[in-house]
Amino acid sequence: MYQRKPLRLLRITCVLSFLLLNSALLQAGAPSVTPAGQRPNVILILADDLGAAELGCYGHTTHQTPNLDRMAAAGVRFETFYAMPLCTPTRVALMTGQYGFHNGFLGMQNPAFKPAGDSPQADIGSHFTHADLMRSAGYATAQAGKWQLSGKLPTLIRDTGFDEYCMWAYDHNLPEGTTHPAHEGNGGKGGNTCRYWHPCIIQNGQYRPTTENDYGPDLFTDFVLDFAQRNSQQPFFVYYTSVLTHGPHLETPDPANPGKRLPANFQNNLQYLDHLMGRLMNGLQKSGLAENTYVIFIGDNGTGARGKGTVTELGARVPGIIVGPGVKAGLVSGAVADLTDIMPTLADISGARLPADRPFDGHSLLPVLTGSSPKHRDWIYSHLDDGRILRDERWLLEMPKGGAAGRFFDCGASRNGTDYRDVTDSAAAEVQAARARFDAILAKLPRPEPRATTSEKDARKLNASKASAAAPGKQNRFLNRDLNGDGTIDESEFLKTITGTSPQSGAARFKKLDTDGDGRLSRAEFLSQ
Repeated sequence: MYQRKPLRLLRITCVLSFLLLNSALLQAGAPSVTPAGQRPNVILILADDLGAAELGCYGHTTHQTPNLDRMAAAGVRFETFYAMPLCTPTRVALMTGQYGFHNGFLGMQNPAFKPAGDSPQADIGSHFTHADLMRSAGYATAQAGKWQLSGKLPTLIRDTGFDEYCMWAYDHNLPEGTTHPAHEGNGGKGGNTCRYWHPCIIQNGQYRPTTENDYGPDLFTDFVLDFAQRNSQQPFFVYYTSVLTHGPHLETPDPANPGKRLPANFQNNLQYLDHLMGRLMNGLQKSGLAENTYVIFIGDNGTGARGKGTVTELGARVPGIIVGPGVKAGLVSGAVADLTDIMPTLADISGARLPADRPFDGHSLLPVLTGSSPKHRDWIYSHLDDGRILRDERWLLEMPKGGAAGRFFDCGASRNGTDYRDVTDSAAAEVQAARARFDAILAKLPRPEPRATTSEKDARKLNASKASAAAPGKQNRFLNRDLNGDGTIDESEFLKTITGTSPQSGAARFKKLDTDGDGRLSRAEFLSQ
């Protein structure tokens, strides 16, 4: 029998006392500054590389996430909320309300797989987005943080419905004649770190100068709060795509000791994200905006080496926490939901109409949020390239990339990834009936196919995907060499964990594997060897 390793349970007494405390805290605040009858504001937060099981309110016993736990206690926490297992398809599905077979984004940028049928090309600027929806209803719109989609920021931000933005930028997005130290020399290898200290930021088309003591996540949060306060007299929509908790996991500021820094590791990065969520919620309270603002907190995929990029529930299950006007406080929902549900939920909140000329794959969450209905939808779906995941309240089907038959699980009453029974080979009538029902659902959904021709970069990704499916031993070697658990292997980690070769040969081998020259080996780069 296959069983996933259970997390330690939180003590019930701690949970009960915490719920009471958090409820009281969130009811306190400044008088509302929102004009009477104004439609609710929305702040949609997308955390980077953060699986559900990392948070205290989802059962983690060592990560301290009191502010997110407080949000969950004041609103609704979905026990089973799915994203896609990788960032790009998640971001586009969230922005469009469509699965990849409808929006054209099936994997990373320039995907190696094509949608079935007449799906649009993978061009986010051609799609109707959540920001377009909210703008059509008279909302002021803004985005802060990470883009993670191709193209030039000034053009695409406007094309996708945002009035303002404050974004981490690579050199190709900087105004002409502008440079940033992270992008100068050495192939711009520092570009991956300048989302954090001495951040490279473009704000509303202009380069924003920063210093070595500026921390990107602080500046993005400042922008969100400033935008909200400047637009308090009209409804606003903010899409806050956090750069935390994506690697590299650098030092973070120490909230308790200004000017000091905490050690570089995942836990401190997560706890600083939680600190920023506390700043955000407190800022809304102090400015009188909290009582008329929905705050939606989700993740874009599983955590680093603990699920990200794998066609498994570990790769897809992320936090799903929503607080706002009319939301039932303290509700832990067993309804299955996924990120395509956000778009129709935004339509219900804003009173906007979804266009009738295109499909939308999700369903509004408002009946669950208000407590009027415990059930939401029959099944949820996730995908990466041609790999697919299907889940209902009891059963789970994981079909990896490459067309393998996959594994079928009876999850029972579990919602946290533990105690799932692998019933793939079971002949029990109940199992066979459930699997037949899942197969019938998948048969109705378009299935992506490998492109006839691919770029060299896409071909490497395809080969890495095949290697991942065919050689689980390589997956284990990747995990063993990723010493700090950030989902990548830097040169020092690589050299510490190889044997039978000189440091010079090891360095040369690392350089050969590091095909994008960023100084780190991704899972795909490592598995392509």
